[in-house]
Amino acid sequence: MQKKRLLLAAIAVALATSGTILWAADHLDAPAVKNTPSDITDLYVFRGQNNDNLVFVANTQGFLSPGATSSAHFDPNTLIEFKIDNNGDNVEDLVIQAIYKDGEMHVYGPYKPLLTGTRSVIDRTQLSAEAEITKYGESEKSEYNKKGIKVFAGPRDDPFFFDLTQFKHVVAGEATSFNNPGTDTFAGTNVLSVVIEVPKSMLGGTDKLNVWLTTRKKTEITNFKM
Repeated sequence: MQKKRLLLAAIAVALATSGTILWAADHLDAPAVKNTPSDITDLYVFRGQNNDNLVFVANTQGFLSPGATSSAHFDPNTLIEFKIDNNGDNVEDLVIQAIYKDGEMHVYGPYKPLLTGTRSVIDRTQLSAEAEITKYGESEKSEYNKKGIKVFAGPRDDPFFFDLTQFKHVVAGEATSFNNPGTDTFAGTNVLSVVIEVPKSMLGGTDKLNVWLTTRKKTEITNFKM
């Protein structure tokens, strides 16, 4: 197994497993990762079409124009990691990790992490799914595997609606509220999306989860035996 120390951005939500979609957004709000593959735009967690499954969505690299989307790619040195707290202590009890390698998104977990907090380790024995990257304009490449896990990785239209211009007017004291309807700043832009659907039975059998998303750059690799 390879131990990887990684660092960078995070975003979080709380979820009742029987509830509807929850999301958190962070477009270009982290200067250290702005315009890099590590820049998180959104985290979504929601019940799947199969009520026994939950879907985890990590969107990164926002504001991609249609022209830029065809050349956008996942970074093999950036780990995308869903951290899942299933007992309410705000410490991750499970992780789902995704990293790009050789044209595919490799997914590990859910499993109990070897490290918590600001450090992460990929346990190579926990590989649970692999998915070919769907390229811009291609039909979706995803299917359930024998573990009941389904993975999609590739470009998608940015689903988040926000009127950034009016927001700036409100912040500047030039307006007191948003317009109805507003103007979607993200209309016509794309993100790179990783979507992982897993059975709820793999998440600890609880009615409530705290979920946060991190992206971490690989800064050191140390080989060691488990």
